[in-house]
Amino acid sequence: MKIFVVGLGPGSLEDMTIRAYRALKQSDVITGYTVYIDLIKERFEEKEFVSTPMRKEEQRCILAIEEAKKGKTVSLVCSGDAGVYGMAGLLYQIAQDYKDIEVEVVPGVTAACSGAAVLGAPLGHDFAIISLSDLLTPWPQIEKRLAAAASADFAICLYNPSSKNRADYLQKACDIILDFQPPELICGAARNIGREGESYQIMSLSQLRNTKVDMYTTVFIGNSNTLRLKDRMITPRGYKNV
Repeated sequence: MKIFVVGLGPGSLEDMTIRAYRALKQSDVITGYTVYIDLIKERFEEKEFVSTPMRKEEQRCILAIEEAKKGKTVSLVCSGDAGVYGMAGLLYQIAQDYKDIEVEVVPGVTAACSGAAVLGAPLGHDFAIISLSDLLTPWPQIEKRLAAAASADFAICLYNPSSKNRADYLQKACDIILDFQPPELICGAARNIGREGESYQIMSLSQLRNTKVDMYTTVFIGNSNTLRLKDRMITPRGYKNV
């Protein structure tokens, strides 16, 4: 009895790892959030699919375990990497009482990496990834993390920058960062990474503050050394200084 926890990457077949592809081909059942299942369904038509809507993460894990208990090999899929805001940790927690079920995490390309490639090289030096979703993390704690990263001059990658219920959260985040960084700081946003309609923008921190984004957008905020070169966002590592 085995469950793969598979990171699909941004969604395109080209950005899926060979190891992830092999795990899906080896599986009898593929489970996951409906949106992620739709990304791969046509490529694995022979498989059995079980999907759940948003915010049903625990149910997803239980469904995967129930299928594995039937003797099936199961893949529980996530976008990006299964261990970065993904399902790997939760499945390990829920599956700990099922000693006969083997869990294997299959890494994927997280949005920080795939989005950075779209923009150029904004994460070339030390960086922090922070989610602006307060569904599982209290907003005051997110504020502390934003302030700490900005005060330390980290490049910052923001996941889940906005939603219908959090329309002003990116603006709030920029206001915190503006306490430590100048308004002309180079920033960028990548949308629909690896999917149809992929696009990106490069702008200043003050411009980013008033930019409309959504849950399909990943935001990148540079550090004091970040440059705009040939319409790309580059954070040098400092090789020229060696």
